[in-house]
Amino acid sequence: MPLSMYQISVPAFVRGLKVLSDLLKKGEAFAEEQGMIPDVLFNASLAADMMPLSAQVQHACDTAKMSVARLSGVKAPSMEDNEATFQQLQERIDATLAYLESVGRELVDQAESKEITLNWEAIQPTFGGADYQISFGLPNFYFHLVTAYGILRSQGVDIGKIDYLGPYPQ
Repeated sequence: MPLSMYQISVPAFVRGLKVLSDLLKKGEAFAEEQGMIPDVLFNASLAADMMPLSAQVQHACDTAKMSVARLSGVKAPSMEDNEATFQQLQERIDATLAYLESVGRELVDQAESKEITLNWEAIQPTFGGADYQISFGLPNFYFHLVTAYGILRSQGVDIGKIDYLGPYPQ
């Protein structure tokens, strides 16, 4: 049985966002244990020209919700990108999860050949739905997820590969 558009979209984003939530919890606990001002971790980045942890979380959420919105046609909630605490980032993840879980499977499944055009200033790439998800949506999401993991790890948070991969289904 071939994979459906829904299977390669919503469950992947849901699982990844739950992993991200767990990583943030470990990061917050680490900051507390170390007596670290949370802003130090919250605003850390891997390089001077890269976005900080907070923005990586925001962009992971945005990529998940906008990918599903583009595929399904169901408007995604607007979020202001003004989170200033770990709790607020967790609330953003929760709101994104609620949106993803509210979108009907049938709406995503019918998007395989749907035309999706991104409107960036310099270019406006157009994809078929499956190509969009495989070559843009998922890679972009995982880029932000692994970058958030890398930031936490580089700051000394005791996480490893199994924390990034998350729990395996039973």
